[in-house]
Amino acid sequence: MKYFIPITAAMLTVSGMATAQNRPLNGEGHNSDTHPSATITSFTQNLKKFEGYFNFYYDERSGKVYLEVNNFDKDFLYFSSLVDGVGNGGPERGQASSVITRFVKVGPKIFLVQPVENYRAVKGNEDEKKAVDNAFAKSVVFGFAPVAIEGDHVLLDLTPFLLRDSQHIGEGLGSGRGNLGSAIAAGSRGNASVAAGGGYRFDETRSAVYMGNTKNFPKNSEFEALITFAGNGGGGSRRGGGIAPDPSSVTVRMHQAFVELPDDNFKPRKFDPRSGFNQFSYYDFSAPMSEPLMKRFTARHRLQKKNPGAAMSEPVEPIVYYIDRGAPPLIKKALIEGGSWWNQAFESAGYKNAFQVKELPEGADPMDIRYNVVNWVNRSGSPERAFSYGSSYTDPRTGEIIKGVVTLGSDRHRQDYLIAEGLLQPYEDGKPVTDKMEKMALARIRQLSAHEIGHTLGLYHNFTSSTHERASVMDYPFPRFSLKADGTIDVSNAYATGIGAWDKRAITWGYAEFPKGTDENTALDQIMKETLAQGHIFIPDIGGGVHPMSHQWDDGVNAVDQMNKLMAVRRHVLDNFSEKAIRQDAPMATLEEVLVPMYLLHRYQIEAVSNSLGGLYFTHALKNDGEIVTKMVEPAEQWRAFDALMSTITPEALALPEALIAKIPPRPVGYPASVETFGGHTGVTFDPISAAETAAGTTLSYMLDANRAARLIEYNARDSRQPGLLAVLDKLIDQTWKAPLQPGYKGELQILVDNITLKYLLELAANTRAGENVRGETLLKINDLQQWMNSRLASSAPKQKAAMYFALSQIEEFHKNPEKFQPAEPLEMPPGAPIGMPSNEFEF
Repeated sequence: MKYFIPITAAMLTVSGMATAQNRPLNGEGHNSDTHPSATITSFTQNLKKFEGYFNFYYDERSGKVYLEVNNFDKDFLYFSSLVDGVGNGGPERGQASSVITRFVKVGPKIFLVQPVENYRAVKGNEDEKKAVDNAFAKSVVFGFAPVAIEGDHVLLDLTPFLLRDSQHIGEGLGSGRGNLGSAIAAGSRGNASVAAGGGYRFDETRSAVYMGNTKNFPKNSEFEALITFAGNGGGGSRRGGGIAPDPSSVTVRMHQAFVELPDDNFKPRKFDPRSGFNQFSYYDFSAPMSEPLMKRFTARHRLQKKNPGAAMSEPVEPIVYYIDRGAPPLIKKALIEGGSWWNQAFESAGYKNAFQVKELPEGADPMDIRYNVVNWVNRSGSPERAFSYGSSYTDPRTGEIIKGVVTLGSDRHRQDYLIAEGLLQPYEDGKPVTDKMEKMALARIRQLSAHEIGHTLGLYHNFTSSTHERASVMDYPFPRFSLKADGTIDVSNAYATGIGAWDKRAITWGYAEFPKGTDENTALDQIMKETLAQGHIFIPDIGGGVHPMSHQWDDGVNAVDQMNKLMAVRRHVLDNFSEKAIRQDAPMATLEEVLVPMYLLHRYQIEAVSNSLGGLYFTHALKNDGEIVTKMVEPAEQWRAFDALMSTITPEALALPEALIAKIPPRPVGYPASVETFGGHTGVTFDPISAAETAAGTTLSYMLDANRAARLIEYNARDSRQPGLLAVLDKLIDQTWKAPLQPGYKGELQILVDNITLKYLLELAANTRAGENVRGETLLKINDLQQWMNSRLASSAPKQKAAMYFALSQIEEFHKNPEKFQPAEPLEMPPGAPIGMPSNEFEF
């Protein structure tokens, strides 16, 4: 689908990286602001020629690259990616972008223009298309003046285009958000360095075209550059000295490519919100009033059968993914095995050998858009943790996935290894160390490979699958383990093997090819009907906090039942926790690193259970598809959820054995505290009460969430059998502040929970974004609690009296100015089990 857009100077907008221009040289080497006198033949006679999609030339003396252009107003894909990551929480290797562009002549200049693709007039006449084109601005990505002309061919100096921050990473190297592109665009091309964000500056003297990965092919021209940012390495920098060996000089490689767009034989497939696939959409202003303005399709790879009429057929061209050669051998093997699981799903869709996973061939460039890749990225560790994501780069015209890119943090397996160390405590004097931990970690890597590749095939998360016999690798899986009769923990079935039943149904819907003459939409509806009949429900990230069956990092059919089981295993592990959890010669203080994921073993199940309290079952039902649209959770199940949540903040649940506390000394030299360890209020010593604060604060933050409170009120108003906020707050206060105070350590834990409860009640009442009904009912219970405290103050024991005095002072401060009152936040949990996520990322 091609669009002709007449370009005029008044129509063009300029992108942040777009306006730096080179001045043309004539045949004698003089600057010229008019037409160049040299021909391309004479200008390039001593230059190295690279023939391909766009012919280009390299001048070894100057280090410049010259691009030959003759196809004007013809669309192609412009692809840009980061070859080298900055590490330590900075921009990551493999991040990329792709847009449609075209070269356009405007007077003596050549512009690289990005047209508008989100707004179209697909079936309109030329006047309708022109009206849409004229309604929205275009973007000039870069401007050039020819250095040589020969017939309808022009030669452009591409070097300034290549030597720029095409990935905008300069904006994030420092604490500021300065735009490097804007600085270049401001006319500073002649300076040795240009200001970037946060104290770093683009340094042209230390930047150059990198010819090692600058190549040409019949359908794609690939370019790479070495880009250096200069700075002071501290102060304004986001990570200070951690981003490069010499923090005053940050050098990365950036890859850019001009790629031929796919042919017109890809057939877009309709979008169905129940399918689990990502949406590709655009506005079609030529659509009749009887149709939606927005057209929605499914993002997917192109896949066709050699024999379309056969139930099972080889593909015309398989989908192939390549694993990073730099991954360690055991990891690489696991990545290939896990990624290959998807072939099971494509077999279910009627394809034989349609999905393949291989090691990237030696010498192949992972940035080459022809390769779907799984990158294994090394980071410098704390304070950032392991992460991963999968993304796809699509044809902006059709939604066809052109390249899948998976980025895996190299510490992912170590998080599971740490969990296994805590569960198994395998380091016994004189005995060999079991391989169970390694097997569990590799099992997770297989699942992770399948999960992230699934995203690049077009699939969302499906967080209900854990309640349907591990039906999808697109769920976030919590490791499955059990307590054996002999007191040991079995982790042999920690992660599923193979693709899930939901995944097969999803791939069948998204990729199945139907015999000639079949009405595709009818066939797709039949597949979906069968999927729903099998009990599959697709609920992605939107279910978080609401849907009782949609949680990340949980396991089991029922969240409450799983919590009760998990708390029993957790208690057993904590009661038996010892130095057998750490390696020989490890400092005893490092027990804390292994203790953290064990103490917080239930952290994600807290979220899962809280979804039942004021929760709502729902589906992405279509009209007349027979699915239950919404349904309130039964009151009895909500009170079971309440009880399960309260069981996580009892003194018995929060307490650590005295023998264990005594084994954790202050941190030794060389082993500083980090985000992986608990915070505290006792200085350098291990603080078990603060550890409890992180766990209890999490439970209470979910229970007293403003949105949950509003739903409790609403559902009770619609159905009086529903718990309602007042009843929940009454029961919460009865089991915290009004419960008899235990002596000693457990009594201190009770006081801790009481204080956190009040903090979140005050925060809820002061929350101007909460509904007024929520704030009013919360305020009522705070006042009731205040009166109860005043009535009991004189007769209370010193410990409880002290807690009440502090609570009453907080309530008094709140009453002075409720909307400005901000109680101190409880200590945050360490990243914990089963993995950590970077602070600004997510797993896609």
